[in-house]
Amino acid sequence: MIEQAMTAKLPEVAVAEKLADQAIALTAGKVPEAVRARAEELLIDVVGLCVAARDTDYVKAVIAGVDAGGPCTAIGHTQTFSAEAAALINGTATHGEDFDDTFEGGPVHSSTVIGPAVLAAAERFACDGRDALAGFVAGVETLCRMSMVIPKAIHKSGFHPTAVLGAMAATVAVARTLKLNKQQTVDALGIAGSMASGIIEYLAEGAWTKRLHAGWAAQVGIQACRLGQQGFLGPRTVFEGTHGLFNGFARATEGNYDVLTRDFGSDWYTSRITFKPYATGTMNQPYVDCALRLAKKGFSAEDVADVLCETAEGYVHRLWDPLPSKHRPANEYAAKFSAPFNIAVAFVTGGAGLAAFTEKTVRDERILALASKVKYVVDPKNPYPKAYTGHVRMTLKDGRVFEERQPHIRGGVQEPLSRADIEDKFRLNALFGGWSEQQCAAFLKSVPGFFDGKLDLNSLRT
Repeated sequence: MIEQAMTAKLPEVAVAEKLADQAIALTAGKVPEAVRARAEELLIDVVGLCVAARDTDYVKAVIAGVDAGGPCTAIGHTQTFSAEAAALINGTATHGEDFDDTFEGGPVHSSTVIGPAVLAAAERFACDGRDALAGFVAGVETLCRMSMVIPKAIHKSGFHPTAVLGAMAATVAVARTLKLNKQQTVDALGIAGSMASGIIEYLAEGAWTKRLHAGWAAQVGIQACRLGQQGFLGPRTVFEGTHGLFNGFARATEGNYDVLTRDFGSDWYTSRITFKPYATGTMNQPYVDCALRLAKKGFSAEDVADVLCETAEGYVHRLWDPLPSKHRPANEYAAKFSAPFNIAVAFVTGGAGLAAFTEKTVRDERILALASKVKYVVDPKNPYPKAYTGHVRMTLKDGRVFEERQPHIRGGVQEPLSRADIEDKFRLNALFGGWSEQQCAAFLKSVPGFFDGKLDLNSLRT
């Protein structure tokens, strides 16, 4: 009787089945030139970030924690690995400095999951670049759209959307790259639902687990597809089911599931992705812009009596609370999730690049003194998550008040970075990681033809 009651409510056509149909139907020939160009830009960002992070302690720890050997590339390393291990390493490296792309409305980070998953799967199974392109775009579209099903709910429940939803999107991406059929794709999605994970307790003390989330999601996509390809059964109602993904991670099953498939392949969410100008959390970006403009007003950090910022309710548990620990972050990684530190370091140093978040800066008493003066109030009219805004008001000891607002995140739809800007960001990141100018130039020259023919990643193994 119980079984009958449960099955009686199951939909005739599940969300996963609709999504599988859409992904399978997407071909490289249906990808507009502008969307292909965006996929190339995302690839450029991924490679630069992997190289920038290749010598970090957290990437070294991941490499030491997996078995070497296999046909797949860990970008910036001579060792090769299994597809799953390569996806884990590259995803962790791409996401490691929080300098990867973001999608306003989610927020989720797409290429940091999808790029490593597709590259590893395509290299392992010698896939055509056109299938890799279709898989890449299908995955990015899926992740962005999935974040809009029940916006903000996954974060509110204590989970990381990029990790949870990324596992599902990576599965779509790999399934399309490997040309899985509908049943195999649906099974893979059902399997991935049981592999999805990612708690946000890293916020407490700046632990490294957030860095791992993107790599794990990429790895899940490959493993779930390989199992689905072999006939391992997964629940087709993995998204909307009573015990499905959204009930488990968002505490709700009622959502806008149509957003996953409506106009898939014609309304391109990929084109709305934001490229970060600063090496810090998404929500901090507009605050950094405000602080940098205030730094040009002609007064010093020592002149400031107090700082007040208007913010969104959805920002509070990530950027502001508990305020004492945000005033003095535990380490350089925790600093990336502190609005007070971001405002202070940008004001004092004049930037928020990779060099702004180091053990030296988080111990700099001049920066910390300014950070300790930063407080916040919640603006109930803040448009988050539809837009990411910043506001900083500095009151000086002599009574003067200076105030700046940033109504949107730079690098997004309202103020996009150009292809040249993205290539410049790549060069700075790759040079930071030890590549030469010649290596940078050679890679950029290869990008326009990257998705034509069999993918060749050999040049990325140095």
